[in-house]
Amino acid sequence: MTLDRAVMMFAGFMVLISLALGFYASPYWYLLTVFVGLNLVQASVTGFCPAAMVFKKLGVRPGTTFK
Repeated sequence: MTLDRAVMMFAGFMVLISLALGFYASPYWYLLTVFVGLNLVQASVTGFCPAAMVFKKLGVRPGTTFK
């Protein structure tokens, strides 16, 4: 798995988890969905992604986007 795919998978899981928590626990969890969406937009514009930095340190091989 490349770094790009790991970041997209992590973002997808975070969105799904926050939606489930928002539905079952508290609507405030929907703010996590907003945060993930804003972070994806910011990463697409600037190329800076904190999750990519963490995955890179964990040894995930680089892809084409986050180098």
